[in-house]
Amino acid sequence: MSSGYTISQLHDNLQQGKTSAPKVTEEYFRKIKKEDWNHKIYLTLNEKVAVEQAAALDKKIRRGEKISLMEGIPVAVKDVLCTKGLRTTAGSKILENYTPAYDATAVKKLREEGSVILGKVNCDEFAMGGSGENSAYGVCPNPLDPQRVPGGSSSGSAAAVAKDLCVFSLGTDTGGSVRLPASFCGIVGLKPTYGRISRYGLIAMASSLDQVGILAKNVNDSALTLSAIAAPDRYDGTSSGSAGKDFTRDFNKGIRGLTLAYDKDLIAQSEAEVAEKSLIFLEKWKDAGGKIQEVQIPFIGKESVACYYIITASEISSNMARYDSSRFGVTTRKAKKGAYRWHDYIALCRGELLGKEVKRRILLGTFCLSSGYYDAYYGKAQQVRYCVRKSLADIFKKYPLIFTPTSPTLPFKIGERVSDPVKMYLADVFTTTANLAGVPAISFPIGNAKISGKKLSIGGQLMAAAWDEETLLRAAYWGEKL
Repeated sequence: MSSGYTISQLHDNLQQGKTSAPKVTEEYFRKIKKEDWNHKIYLTLNEKVAVEQAAALDKKIRRGEKISLMEGIPVAVKDVLCTKGLRTTAGSKILENYTPAYDATAVKKLREEGSVILGKVNCDEFAMGGSGENSAYGVCPNPLDPQRVPGGSSSGSAAAVAKDLCVFSLGTDTGGSVRLPASFCGIVGLKPTYGRISRYGLIAMASSLDQVGILAKNVNDSALTLSAIAAPDRYDGTSSGSAGKDFTRDFNKGIRGLTLAYDKDLIAQSEAEVAEKSLIFLEKWKDAGGKIQEVQIPFIGKESVACYYIITASEISSNMARYDSSRFGVTTRKAKKGAYRWHDYIALCRGELLGKEVKRRILLGTFCLSSGYYDAYYGKAQQVRYCVRKSLADIFKKYPLIFTPTSPTLPFKIGERVSDPVKMYLADVFTTTANLAGVPAISFPIGNAKISGKKLSIGGQLMAAAWDEETLLRAAYWGEKL
């Protein structure tokens, strides 16, 4: 059976002939159809192309040819990343019939590596949400407790990995949208430095914060995937870094002498179980030869969340203007019949096809950018963002890593926070800072809490200086072993 494969394990089994690519691919599709029969995780399957690709790979192996590490590895792709010839909805009804004519660069690189794309997975509409409940196609339940949210916005990406409906997945992270669902679902979520992975082909939410991220079963798989897809891209002017880096190269250095900076007051703000496991992790880190240092970390908290939501809403207001149902996307029946003026046509389509959270953020962003309020809101938020970036840079001059819980709370129940957007937004209280500063961050499991008979996961977050994924991944690799 395919159950539990990591990238390295599956690669070795394929190369040694212990299993075959067609067998593995078909097993995954059988499992998806059995366990995701209501299509809450996978919105679109790529079965025909995936099976053909696996058959071609099998012939290559039979000829005795070597295959690359990522070749034949089944992957799920968040539905905000464009896939050529494969439906891409962004979790919204307005793009229900949209099939891109090109691949996102991250997807293209995986195709070039020979990874098998199983399909597109669910997410909050246009990646706007922290719980997965804002998808127009329904919320996928948390694999650890079906009554609770999986976290968002990369909800399907995390659930697919946690339920072993793929080996790894691609998500996106604007303010914690890879790390939060990774924490809630008990897996690893990596947000690289802004620009490390090309954003070309990513349906934009907030362009200065969006980042393609990776969800995997362990830190090693995250590092291997990053090595495969990280590179500058001529189609993305914000991309940088170098191609072909091996992000696993420092794993053998261990953690002796490696210092984690942490803020005890931030940990104390978390729920009791989260705070307890965080402090236990820090003690284990110290016992294993690492160092810990208590510091004050300014701007992690309500200030960064307020700053983040003003900036994101403002950029959303601009980016969402293109969805008017005239150039691409769905046109509603009412608009076809009764809209004789351009503005009426757009209002009918957008009013019916966009969800409440998308509308809320468009309205908030339009207000923040409006005449007379721009300097008071958007301008101030950009000033705070500069302070966030500078405060983290000052800490990284002294200490290589910062530790926080990924989320101050355990996964909450489906519907519990829908009527309280502010409470929902505060789930991102520890994750938004890394996006505002553009630094890399990772979430990995540090413990569990048993609630109502269900074992829920608690995630710990590490942040490192910009472009220092090597240290970040090295620390996380040994941290998950603790």
